[in-house]
Amino acid sequence: MYFHYYGQLLHQQNMLQDFVRTGTYYAAVMENRSDFEGRVVVDVGAGSGILSLFAAQAGARHVYAVEASEMSEHAQRLISGNPSLGQRITVIKGKVEEVELPEKADILISEPMGTLLVNERMLESYVIARDRFLVPGGKMFPTTGRIHMAPFSDEYLYVEMANKALFWQQHNFFGVDLTPLHGSAFQGYFSQPVVDAFDPRLLVSLPTYHMLDFTSMKEEELYEIDIPLNFVASVGTRVHGLACWFDVLFNGSTVQRWLTTAPGSPTTHWYQLRCILSQPLYVMAGQEITGRLHLVAHSAQSYTIYLTMSAKMWGEGAEQGGILQTSTAKLELKEPYYRLSQPQPYVMQQDQQQQQLPSLQPPQSYAYICFWHNTGNTGKTTILCLISCKAHNPVLEVPM
Repeated sequence: MYFHYYGQLLHQQNMLQDFVRTGTYYAAVMENRSDFEGRVVVDVGAGSGILSLFAAQAGARHVYAVEASEMSEHAQRLISGNPSLGQRITVIKGKVEEVELPEKADILISEPMGTLLVNERMLESYVIARDRFLVPGGKMFPTTGRIHMAPFSDEYLYVEMANKALFWQQHNFFGVDLTPLHGSAFQGYFSQPVVDAFDPRLLVSLPTYHMLDFTSMKEEELYEIDIPLNFVASVGTRVHGLACWFDVLFNGSTVQRWLTTAPGSPTTHWYQLRCILSQPLYVMAGQEITGRLHLVAHSAQSYTIYLTMSAKMWGEGAEQGGILQTSTAKLELKEPYYRLSQPQPYVMQQDQQQQQLPSLQPPQSYAYICFWHNTGNTGKTTILCLISCKAHNPVLEVPM
């Protein structure tokens, strides 16, 4: 299925149209022509062959484009259609773990990054290609990668995820009580990492990062990745989980160029990823947040994510290091929730106490319908959803 997916031109087009991705690769190659001129290059997982063509443009003596999927046939046609470059490119269909090349490479180029950097497990193939084909001291584009992490607070996202399970709270669904499955459904939705582009102001501390050096790391190091977490909250708020993104470095001889997927930077097709806790943590400004992000590889070309986050004792007695709250999550990186259609409104932290529902009213150019529910004699009202008649999808679900 992995090779079938990348054997389709529509998926290649999605990546090629990511201008940040493609433009950064082009700039990294062209700004470092001295690393390519007269050199042998291996393109690991060549896809459409675009990086092989970039390397040829930069003056590579010969490029071996290794691609295991049916995309190799499209790559061959594209390369043949650019004969001035294609005469120095050889397309080889097969896995980098199995193919044989007639000579060693001076430089490897590849786009092995997936969501959270490691999804799809192509980094392992990149490292194997290094050990099989790269001359000692040869270069790798990209050279290193970093997974960045920070706790975040996003009430809108949390309510959205929790409300997905409301369906299972029905006591009379065609005469059937669905509530026995509500708990499992609730946890199921929180087992999905959320992929979207979010406002960096939702972060509640400075980020930290975990580095992967592609030039020296062992393949086995990618089977399990264990990252300790330690943050200091900058505001008092509810922490809803851990936000993650990545960047990679092209360490050229002339120019060092970064490709980043950070929030607030130009959006890429990777977006960012957030792991949500079903039980949020309550923290005060200055309070320490600790934990662990543990990634375990599996046979579906992805990882299971085990997240633990704890709020340490704050204020008097904090030097004793006690834990006040702990929340855990188990998520499947292979099965994310792509939340890309409608960004949620953002409320500045200092304004949250004064924020009233009327200020969330939509622009006049749309028609909206609001559904609400009164709960017995408690005096509480729950807004079930605010529906845009133009977009035909819920845009806000806020418990009151």
